[in-house]
Amino acid sequence: MVIVLRASKNTKTASDYYAAGRAFTGPQNGIAIAGDYLSAASFLGIAGAIAVYGYDGFLYSIGFLVAWLVALLLVAELLRNTGRYTMADVLSFRMRERPVRTAASLSTLAVTFFYLLAQMAGAGGLIALLLGITHPGGQAAVIAVVGALMILYVLVGGMKGTTWVQIIKAALLIAGAFVMTVWVLALHGFNLSGLLGAAVQTAGPGGEALLNPGAQYGESPATQLDFVSLGIALVLGTAGLPHVLMRFYTVPTAKEARRSVVWAIWLIGLFYLFTLVLGYGAGALVGPDAIQDAPGGVNSAAPLLALELGGPLLLGFISAVAFATILAVVAGLTITASASFAHDIYANVIKKGAVDDKNQEVRVARITAVVIGVVSILGGIAANGQNVAFLVALAFAVAASANLPTLLYSLFWKRFNTTGALWSIYGGLAVTIVLIVFSPAVSGNESAMFPGIDIAWFPLKNPGLVSIPLSFLLGYLGTVLSKEPFNEEKYAEMEVRSLTGAGAEKANPH
Repeated sequence: MVIVLRASKNTKTASDYYAAGRAFTGPQNGIAIAGDYLSAASFLGIAGAIAVYGYDGFLYSIGFLVAWLVALLLVAELLRNTGRYTMADVLSFRMRERPVRTAASLSTLAVTFFYLLAQMAGAGGLIALLLGITHPGGQAAVIAVVGALMILYVLVGGMKGTTWVQIIKAALLIAGAFVMTVWVLALHGFNLSGLLGAAVQTAGPGGEALLNPGAQYGESPATQLDFVSLGIALVLGTAGLPHVLMRFYTVPTAKEARRSVVWAIWLIGLFYLFTLVLGYGAGALVGPDAIQDAPGGVNSAAPLLALELGGPLLLGFISAVAFATILAVVAGLTITASASFAHDIYANVIKKGAVDDKNQEVRVARITAVVIGVVSILGGIAANGQNVAFLVALAFAVAASANLPTLLYSLFWKRFNTTGALWSIYGGLAVTIVLIVFSPAVSGNESAMFPGIDIAWFPLKNPGLVSIPLSFLLGYLGTVLSKEPFNEEKYAEMEVRSLTGAGAEKANPH
């Protein structure tokens, strides 16, 4: 809070509030990206998934990491050169501005909502475990307190405060995970085979399943397809995540944007190697049954491992780090969504770019942050108890379906036009959300979000396998079938700018 308050003294203009005055270096921004990306899903959800399901859980780590190569090679530098604050700046560069900005802003809000669900569910489980709160009403109150805290962070500090929180939290998280990883390996003679064997032994009869594919998804053709669907959503989702894309604007140049992604890949890759040891370590030392029976369920694996290793002291530290993780990621998501609404819908659609007072746009962003906070608190209460890594995978499916096809078409396809962009965003968004609502993830079984009802007719828990190709197809059909001419001059200008950085917004001299 002290850091956020100090940062807020320099938050005066819209550029300060949205892009931190473009004052961060590549390495600083890389650490902040790692902070943004290593969410409650990475720490609590993946460690829990590996502890309980073994091999299947580790594939979340693989998917989340490989996704960065797509972001680095296809999106990071081009995006930084073309836009100013939000993803919609890039999409509307050569399209009709108002409809495209509205669509991009709505998809940003949808992705943010799904991602926020995961963080809030993680917060509920974590504090419930720490304070021993088993009553759902108590957990709901915890989620409300976390939401209120996060709203305060965003209102006060803007992007600059949020970025510093991300940097500190990333350092704490990686350091904490490193200490626990070395500790777990030391207990097993620094022998990974010994650790895996201990996890199998603790799991009891049938424990060998932890070392083979299929423990989480089974081996029927439908569940194998579900696994492929999850993998596709994870790998393609990162390059369409609005809160990650927005981080590329906090650096002064495209070169720094590229450096920041390289830093992020190293840090994130290292962390995901730690999750393998932490997950199997929790399986070996705590046991899958104890983890699933604890308040917070699967998400409590890492804190329970800390308790087993270092007693209440290490549990307190790791829980504080996980709590900072949730706060920082939630603040990053909230500022992205509020910036998208204020900059894209309010300033450019409602006011048509003629905002009299620049502070007015920031004021609208702050009001939006409060509204988003309240909605996410309510959603988090509904999603409490779900595995946060799985909830984040849904957010990735929405990002990969609604945002990625439009971004790639805008940057690389000359003929792409406004109709294609709208078909791709709205079509991808609608298809994904409909398939999620009618999937086994939401209803129809004991582990669903609403186990009491059954409206599931779509067989896959993650819709990526269907929704992502469909969104690419809709973008193509919308462009080819519409009579709308495309602007060749604007495309040429965008191509030069995205590849060379000529004309891209530079850092403020102050």
